[in-house]
Amino acid sequence: MSIIVGIPELAAAVAQRPWGYLLTVGPDLRVHALAVVASYEGGRFEITAGRSTCSNATERPDVTMLFPPLDEGGMSLIVDGTAEVEGATVRVTPTGAVLHRAAPV
Repeated sequence: MSIIVGIPELAAAVAQRPWGYLLTVGPDLRVHALAVVASYEGGRFEITAGRSTCSNATERPDVTMLFPPLDEGGMSLIVDGTAEVEGATVRVTPTGAVLHRAAPV
């Protein structure tokens, strides 16, 4: 079960989650996960990232952010977006978000 999170409601949903993952795709088409404490201001995430993540986001700017549930039985927040890279900063503008069902206990 998924619940759509509107972009206007995204700031409140992210504020409840102190960390997450930025998921990019490498040249071998495998997922690369970077654990992040992302700030969400002005309608986009700003993330300091390393060389691999920045290269991946430059070459394939469609990215996903995944924020796991804080509590057992909670829902994950999944945010799709478009990345822009400047130096070691990745800025992700969300294009859609959902709260996704909890994993079975």
